[in-house]
Amino acid sequence: MGLYARVSTHDQQTLPLQIHAMREYAAKRGWSIVAQIKEIGSGAAQRELRTTLIAAARRREVDAVLVWRLDRWGRFVADLVSTLQELQHLGVGFVSLTEALDLTTPAGRAMAGLLAVFAEFERDILSERVRAGLDHARQQGKRLGRPPSVVHQSVKARKLHRQGISKSEIARRLQISRTSVRRLLAEKKSI
Repeated sequence: MGLYARVSTHDQQTLPLQIHAMREYAAKRGWSIVAQIKEIGSGAAQRELRTTLIAAARRREVDAVLVWRLDRWGRFVADLVSTLQELQHLGVGFVSLTEALDLTTPAGRAMAGLLAVFAEFERDILSERVRAGLDHARQQGKRLGRPPSVVHQSVKARKLHRQGISKSEIARRLQISRTSVRRLLAEKKSI
């Protein structure tokens, strides 16, 4: 059994509370604790020590992970689902005390399926927001996508070259590389 406790900042006092509650629960279930992870960091930061615990699960050093609350384990539903699916694939149980989510039971595994549905819903909503934002930007006349290709500069490059301007100077004026200038001028000859 691996315990994972996490707080956002150093001043939060819930770390000892989390550890105590998880140790008590593990004792009631008769589980022996082989790893105890305490992580402190902001919500945006990577959960590096959580990765260490998952690596221990991959090495078969832990057969279950116990957390105080789901939001301590993962910040987003998609992240929760992917890590829970990996643990399930490894045959490692997962228990969250506060939500009474126990993936070592059939009911808990059914709940994990619901989490997967919500993760997909979250991805769909995000995708719709992105498409709406892109549509709005297009309506505002914003140019999206890659910047125009240097091919559009070919007429200007040829005109400057006919005037006797060097390839380096053409590149500087058109703000493109000398290699691009050479390529554009070579295309003229092959046409």
